[in-house]
Amino acid sequence: MPRIAYVNGRYVRHSDATVHIEDRGYQFADGVYEVCEVRHGVIVDLTRHLDRLNRSLGELRIAWPMTRPALILVIRETLRRNHVRNGLFYLQVTRGVARRDHVFPPAGTPSSIVVTAKSTDQSAIAKKNANGIKAITVRDNRWDRVDIKSVGLLPNAMARQQAKEAGAQEAIYIDQNGMVKEGAATNVWIVDHDGNLVTRPAEHGILRGITRTTLKDVAAKLGVTIVERFFSVEEMMKAREVFITAATSICFPVVSIDGETVANGHPGSMSQKIREAFFDVAEKTAI
Repeated sequence: MPRIAYVNGRYVRHSDATVHIEDRGYQFADGVYEVCEVRHGVIVDLTRHLDRLNRSLGELRIAWPMTRPALILVIRETLRRNHVRNGLFYLQVTRGVARRDHVFPPAGTPSSIVVTAKSTDQSAIAKKNANGIKAITVRDNRWDRVDIKSVGLLPNAMARQQAKEAGAQEAIYIDQNGMVKEGAATNVWIVDHDGNLVTRPAEHGILRGITRTTLKDVAAKLGVTIVERFFSVEEMMKAREVFITAATSICFPVVSIDGETVANGHPGSMSQKIREAFFDVAEKTAI
């Protein structure tokens, strides 16, 4: 069966899907996006993803392309047409199509929207959970508003490529003071020597990940203390555990950073407990 995409009011074959050459997402990265996991035929944490979409659109003053209930119908239909039971959907909203000019287009210019969906390789995810992943550290060179889930991801792409060339799967951004920020596409956590979960505060400088937010509820259920504070690369390297979180992976243990072994070089128990409890806590929306 061919993949199907939703593009500005139409369901089309994925191979035939197109956007206008003067779409501002293409010319200025003037848009936002969300990625949401689908697991066993339900959408995970949909409400929180759409709430963050609303915030991102508001911060950039981009109008919703349709009502929220209508968007949920589109997401469900796109998933159904692609027969996705374990995978993800991607949605992108841009400021729309207009003559190329740095200032915003005239009022009333409709936003553009694309929704795609695909199945994911569950065995590959399970392997990363079982074996852990490798990461590198990189200096943060992104714009200041990384709290907005913008499609302007060139620094992130460059960092991920640098990680790949180093034989790793993620790049961890470090600020000018040597403190850990977040991954190129993930939030970063450590387990300190008191058994607390530690992550950087999300008020500024990192994206408030949806999985990160739900993980707080998971930790409360497990009776685990979360501490939001800054931590250094040195502290990260000495931590009992390091792991990353994202909607498409939930919780991947990190066993090596910059070629140095983390803890005993094997996935830790905390990340496993969180992963096992996560879907009992997360919101589940039927397709």
